[in-house]
Amino acid sequence: MDATSSRHAKYDALIARCAGLPPVATAVVHPCDAASLASALQGAAAGLIVPILIGPQARIRAVAAQEHLDIAGLRLIDTPHSHASADKAVELVRAGEVAALMKGSLHTDELMGAVVGHTTGIRTERRISHVFVMDVPTYHKLLFITDAAVNIAPTLEEKADIVANAIELAQALGVAVPKVAILSAVETVTAKIPSTIDAAALCKMADRAQIKGGILDGPLAFDNAISAEAAAMKGIVSPVAGDADILLVPDLEAGNMLAKELTFLANADAAGLVLGARVPIVLTSRADSVRARLASIAVAAIYASARRIATAATQG
Repeated sequence: MDATSSRHAKYDALIARCAGLPPVATAVVHPCDAASLASALQGAAAGLIVPILIGPQARIRAVAAQEHLDIAGLRLIDTPHSHASADKAVELVRAGEVAALMKGSLHTDELMGAVVGHTTGIRTERRISHVFVMDVPTYHKLLFITDAAVNIAPTLEEKADIVANAIELAQALGVAVPKVAILSAVETVTAKIPSTIDAAALCKMADRAQIKGGILDGPLAFDNAISAEAAAMKGIVSPVAGDADILLVPDLEAGNMLAKELTFLANADAAGLVLGARVPIVLTSRADSVRARLASIAVAAIYASARRIATAATQG
């Protein structure tokens, strides 16, 4: 199967994994534009979520009428503005009424401000981070890129949490032992490039079981992480090189550029999820394709289901 014919196959398989899973109660925060409201309805139609619409009721109904979107039968919670919408959504999480959040037409920092609130938020002991789950036509499996949206210049300790979040997500999506490539510009450790020092430390943390569940290697340049041929040419012997599941980037700028380059130059689709809070958070963009939006919702549904099963097992 060539790259063109295989495009979307990974996302199709991902969405198919949701068959048989109960739809996840999801607070859709401020869906006051066509894209965000349609995304919620598409997720509901696919049986992935049960959306609860939170926002100014008149605006939501106006968008639905203008775009011919049927919101009859959906729970709609009226709020005066976007900040109140975010606060109400977090309140529903704390009350146990929803198992996921989905961003609508408000700024990401408004939603995340409510999520990380010191007294009313839904933080956990884990650092909050974002993971892109990318369907790259020229790569042989799903590719997870983190963090390209939340943590600007993470410290070593924060990178450990970012890796742990991504490993848990990959495992929920069926990757038993994810391979983590810790990216830098070179493959050797040098004090001149701090990201190589972090990479070496993270690998040792994995050796000491401070990071569990995955196989870590780094520093690795991008070509060596995703091309076995490139790694072999440089004499790199590694179970991760050429077969990485997760790419840990040095900082947000590098990650954002990488994800967008894959999207616009390699025809990749990018689903996205924020982890580290009590529930997964779907961050969609107006530029996302319908398939990418559905994939983001599917990822949240699978992850929420895995979390529910794990919690039940622990409590049992």
